[in-house]
Amino acid sequence: MARIFVLVTALLTGLASDAVAQRAIFLVRHAEKVDDSDDSPISAVGVERAARLVAMLGDAGVTAIYGSERQRTIQTAQPLADRLGLEIGAIPRAETARLVETLRTSRADDVVLVVGHSDTLPGILRALGHPEDVTIGGSDYDNVFLVIPRDGAPPTLLRLKME
Repeated sequence: MARIFVLVTALLTGLASDAVAQRAIFLVRHAEKVDDSDDSPISAVGVERAARLVAMLGDAGVTAIYGSERQRTIQTAQPLADRLGLEIGAIPRAETARLVETLRTSRADDVVLVVGHSDTLPGILRALGHPEDVTIGGSDYDNVFLVIPRDGAPPTLLRLKME
């Protein structure tokens, strides 16, 4: 965990540009869910993963958090939001273009966490300028994507794994 924090800190201070919207955007899929229903809550394993997200990002300088309207994204983000005293901005999963526009226009110089879904995160990454397709498997819940915007170039993308 400490190595990831050092790496993130170095990237935030070394690669960020004043002319782009954010210093960094973390994107994660919601934690494990109870079942396959449309609005399933997170499971006990998911609650543990949400706690690991707090351990991983609690000191990363997150200043804004977004999730979809689904309770599993909110439940994944809530422990970190509580620790940081932040509200979670809920933007419906069908409105990822609005989320990306919000990130581009109103979160200047922030470090943002986006909690999404396996079928929304790849499109968000693409809309943020990542030139390659990203696939998230149905049982992949441990990815943490770190996007560092860069002026005039595709963003730097790191794909980390949560312990």
